[in-house]
This record gives sequence, C-alpha cells and structure tokens, in this order.
Amino acid sequence: MSSQQRVDVCTFLDDRPVSLRQWLIIFLGFITLSVDGFDVTAMGFIAPALIDDWQVARHDLGPLMMSGLFGLAAGSMISGPLADRFGRKIVIVGSVAFFGLASLISAWAWDLHSLTVLRFITGIGLGAAMPNITTLIAEFAPKRCRSHMSTAIHCGFNTGAALGGLASDYLINFFGWRAVLVAGGILPICLTFILILLLPESARFLAQHQRYQERLRTMVNGFVAGLADSRTVFFNSEQQINEKSAVKSLFLPAYGFGTLMIWLTLFIGLFSVYLLASWLPLLVRDSGLTISQAVVIGAMFQMGGMVGNFCMGLAMDKWGQHRAIAMTILGGAIGAGVLALNEPSMAVLCPLVLVLGFTINGINPGCYALAAQFYPTRMRATGVSWATGIGRFGAITGAGIGAMMLSANWSFNQVFMFLPIPLLVGVWAVCAKRRHGLRVNAEQSSGG
Repeated sequence: MSSQQRVDVCTFLDDRPVSLRQWLIIFLGFITLSVDGFDVTAMGFIAPALIDDWQVARHDLGPLMMSGLFGLAAGSMISGPLADRFGRKIVIVGSVAFFGLASLISAWAWDLHSLTVLRFITGIGLGAAMPNITTLIAEFAPKRCRSHMSTAIHCGFNTGAALGGLASDYLINFFGWRAVLVAGGILPICLTFILILLLPESARFLAQHQRYQERLRTMVNGFVAGLADSRTVFFNSEQQINEKSAVKSLFLPAYGFGTLMIWLTLFIGLFSVYLLASWLPLLVRDSGLTISQAVVIGAMFQMGGMVGNFCMGLAMDKWGQHRAIAMTILGGAIGAGVLALNEPSMAVLCPLVLVLGFTINGINPGCYALAAQFYPTRMRATGVSWATGIGRFGAITGAGIGAMMLSANWSFNQVFMFLPIPLLVGVWAVCAKRRHGLRVNAEQSSGG
C-alpha cells in the first residue's frame, strides 16, 4: 500500500489553473441553459399568435402557462434522486433529449388542451436540466471560484430567452407560431449528441462506485496528465452519508434545517422574480407610462438579472456565500421600498428597476450554488433539484399573487410596498441557516 497514491476527487483540481476541459464543461453548461431558456419562455413569445390562430381569449391561456411551471417543478424533484443514483451526465443528456422531443411534438398540437398537456410534459424535461447541470459544474469547479462558475452559467438562461424572443419574432412572421416549437425541439436534440460526446461524468460520482474506477482513472488523467495509474486509490474527503434514500438524507440532523432555509429562500426568490417578470410591464403602463416605456422597463429588469447572475458568484467566492446572498436580498428589499415611495417616471424607474433586476434575479442562482456546496456528493443532485422544485412553486405563487393584486386594483406603489416583506423573510432565512450551520460545526468539533 505504501506505493499507492491517494487522490481526493473533491480537491484534485482546487490548486491547479482552470483547464480547457473545465472551460469546455462551463461552456456546455451555458449552452444547455441557453436552450433551456429558449424553450421555457417560448409560450410567452407565441401567445399572441396562438390567440389569433385559435381564436381563444387571453384568460384561456392561463392553464397553458401554469402547466409548464408545474412541469418544471415536477421535473426538478424527479431528476435529482435519479442523478444521485445513475449519474449526472445521463440525466442531463436524457432531460435535454426529452424536452427537445416533447417540444417538437408540441408543434403538432391540435387544440389548447393537447398543447397544455404537452407543455407539462416538456416542462418535466426542462425542469430536470437546470439543477443537474448546476450540480455537475459545481463538482468540476475549483473551490476558489466554485460559486462564480455555478452562477455564471445561469446567464445562459437569460441569453437564450432574449435571443429566443428575437428568433421567435422572425419565425412567427415567416413560418407561423409552430415554427418556434419546432426550433425549440431541433436545437436541444442536436445539443444532445454534443453532450454525449463532450460532457464528462462527475469524478465525485464515479468515485462512489468500484465498477467505474478505470473510467475515473482515464478521466482524471484527461484533466491532470499522469496523475493516476493502476495503483491509484481514489477517495472522497466529504462527509459520508449512510442513509440510502437521498430525499430522506435532506432531513438528517446536519442538513434538515439548512434544507428548509434554502427552500424558503428560493421560494421567495422565484416568487419575487415571477411577480415582477409577469406583471411589471403592466404595472408600469397602468401607472401612466406608455406601452413602449413599459417594454423598456421590463427589459431593464432582465438586463439587471443577467449582470446579477454573473456577479453573484463572484461576491459569494469573495465575501462568503451566506453574506453575499443576504446582502443581495436586502438590496432588493431596499430597492423595492424606494420604488414604493416614488411616483413612477422613466428617470426613477430605469436605475431602480435595473438594481432590482440585479438583486432579485441574483438570489436564485446564488441559492443553487449554495445548495450545491451544502450537500455532499451522495445527495447533492437531490438537494439542488428539490430546492429548485420548491422554488418553482414560488414562481407559480408569484404569478398568481400578481394576478390577484391586479384584480384587487393594487397600485404600482402598493405592490412595491408589499415586496420588501417576503424579501426580508429571505434575509432572515439565509442568516438563520448560517447561524445554525456554525452551531452544528462547533458541536461536531467539540464532539470529535
């Protein structure tokens, strides 16, 4: 045994420069989330053409829009345990192929009911992709920039949504709304073959199974030439979990409280994002501004989100995960409060909505990265996926609450006076998780 070299699959990349192979994985994650973003937002782009083609009322599209969100939640929660059992790569590849095929079939929907069912099915695949690609990126990123890499790929979602809007406008004008769904099917199906060829499996996952040792050795040498040979022993320095059920593991004493706090924070984050993304342009228009100005304000919110997604991980790596997320949520609460105290105008809205987009959109990728580093390998995909799934119910609630506010004739200022309340609850949840984690670590250290 003295001649054997031991390699920790958790740390063997931490002290080395980021390699081209790691950048390739980041790029594949970005592209995957770009395609995901295109498909998730596709229904919003084709809705006006759908209304004209099928002669349906706007409110008839409610179940159609909601079915996709429920599918996203279901896909997130189903995929995590599968990825922890069978591997990250197979679930990512399978989910991309699944939602590509489902989108392609959706293009031949014959009525609103069939399209609603098919969008739910498509949502299952879409919901499975995001949390598992986040998990895989976190497991290949060096510790010093793990949060940044895990959050930066989420800019791909916004990029895909933005480019999807431009592409949808062209496709609808020249080929009709069904062409958008065809494109949303062909792109991920093509991406599937690229992922099969280029996307590696997680080294941490492979190290858990003796049958993958040769595959693990080859992959490790691909990242660090000559690091492993036939005598190399791979091990995982993370805390080991004996619970067979990954879902039950989320509620073990060391993880249960943190799990609930991550869920609560993500629920609030996606609640706030979808409340504003769904209704902000309408609120701006109803406050007296023009439709064109309302569209600009909506775009400012999304632009702020792209920058926020990129910067959140940098802040987490520099100042600490919990502190960065808590300060970001607090910034969103303050921004919303300032908006509530001012009369809407372009001079006021443009900078404040940009800040609001930066902060509120940054909450969610920050929580994904936090979850990916909070859980050990055996339950990591389940932890990230279930947190994402619970967050999706926040998105559904946010869209629904926004509709109720508008039905009750809430003004622009009243909506933004309400928004700091859930955001401050999110600040408390992040701080409570941090305090609980410090207490658990102290108890474990004293017990040892």
